[in-house]
Amino acid sequence: MAPLNGLLVVDLTRYLPGAYAGRELLRLGARVVRIEQPDGDPLRQTAPSWHDALNAGKESVVCDLKSPGGLELAHALLGLADVVLEGFRPGVAARLGVGPDDARAGAVYCSITGFGVDGRHVQRAAHDLNYLGWAGALDDTAPALPPIQVADLAAGALGAVTQILAALLEGGGAHVVVSMTHRTHDLVAHRVGPEPIPKLLTGGVACYRIYETADGRFLTVAALEQVFWRRLCEVVGLPGLVERRWEPRLRELEEAIASRPLADWLELFDCADVRAGPVSTLAEAAAEFGSGERLGASPQIGEHTGRWRAELGLGGAG
Repeated sequence: MAPLNGLLVVDLTRYLPGAYAGRELLRLGARVVRIEQPDGDPLRQTAPSWHDALNAGKESVVCDLKSPGGLELAHALLGLADVVLEGFRPGVAARLGVGPDDARAGAVYCSITGFGVDGRHVQRAAHDLNYLGWAGALDDTAPALPPIQVADLAAGALGAVTQILAALLEGGGAHVVVSMTHRTHDLVAHRVGPEPIPKLLTGGVACYRIYETADGRFLTVAALEQVFWRRLCEVVGLPGLVERRWEPRLRELEEAIASRPLADWLELFDCADVRAGPVSTLAEAAAEFGSGERLGASPQIGEHTGRWRAELGLGGAG
C-alpha cells in the first residue's frame, strides 16, 4: 500500500525522531526530501549506519538557511510540501525563515519538540534519556538505561506520524506540535494511580522477569496468568511454586533455569504453550523478523540539490 503516493515531505530535522518519522512516511508512499545544512545531519558522523538505515530512499538538499540562495531554495521546497517536519526549539524555525508561516497554506507542518510550546521547559536542551526521566518512565528501572529510544522513536516519531496522518485526513493546512516528554508520559500515565502489585511489569514479580540460563543467555518469562505459570512450573520441575507467582523473586526458579542452556528451555517451552522466549541478539532478531525491505540508498549530503534547483527554476548555489 502507498496511500501517501504523490505527497511531498520536506524534512528539516536532525538526529533520530524526524528521520524515523520521515522513514515511516516514505514507507507509506511519500517522497521525502531532507533539507540539510552544509555540514549535514550530525547523525551522519555520530552513527553513520543508523543514518543510512533511517534515510535510505530519501533525497538530500543542502540549504544554508543563513544565505539568500539557501533560504530561497528552502522556501521553494516549503511552497510545494504537503508535509513539513521540523525539530528545532520553539521559535527557531520561524527565526530562520522556515516556520509554519513560510510553508504552503495547505501543508501539514509538524513540530517535534522536547517539551511542547509552553511551560517552563520550552527552551530546555535535552535528549531521549532526559525526556524519559522527566516523563517518569524511568522511575522503576533507574539507573538502568532503556534499550531503545522510546521518547525519540515512539513518542516523538510515531506520535508525529499519527498526528500528521490525522491532519492529512482532515484536509491539511494544520500546525501540529508533538512533545516527546508529554507523549512519553502518556505511555506510563495509566500507572499514576494505585497499582495492584508494585512494578508488575518492570521486575516486581517472579512470573514476569528475565532469567539467566546456563550458557550466559537470557530467557524472558511472562506467565502472568495462572494457567501459563502452572505450565512453566511443571516444565521446570517446580510444581511447588504454582501459588507463588506474585512474589518478587524465587531463587529456586532462578537456579533451575540457570541449570540448562537457553536452547534447551526454548525446545521444552515450545511444546508446552508457555509464555517464555529468548533475549535474542540483534542479528538473531533481524534474521527472523527483519522485513528485508529495501527503500533505496541513503543520499550523500546535498546529492539532490542541483536537480531540485533546476526543477524549481532556481539558478546558482545556495
